[in-house]
Amino acid sequence: MTCSSAPMSTNPDQLVNLLSRWLARHVSDDELRAALADVDELSGEQREAVDDLRAQLDSPDGRGEVERAVREALEALALG
Repeated sequence: MTCSSAPMSTNPDQLVNLLSRWLARHVSDDELRAALADVDELSGEQREAVDDLRAQLDSPDGRGEVERAVREALEALALG
């Protein structure tokens, strides 16, 4: 199952769902990048976590660092 590469809403609940699906390898890195393109509606801490995640997605550090950033973003989004 794939999702559209069009940017999605920055609703934190939808992002939590998407990040969880990425961790389960149901969403590609490109789909995740597209969904994280617009984070204007997020709070400051949530936005920082998503910005770090976007930086890790573009980094050559490997999947382990991206997974760390995804987990941190999940925590920030869930806690609001």
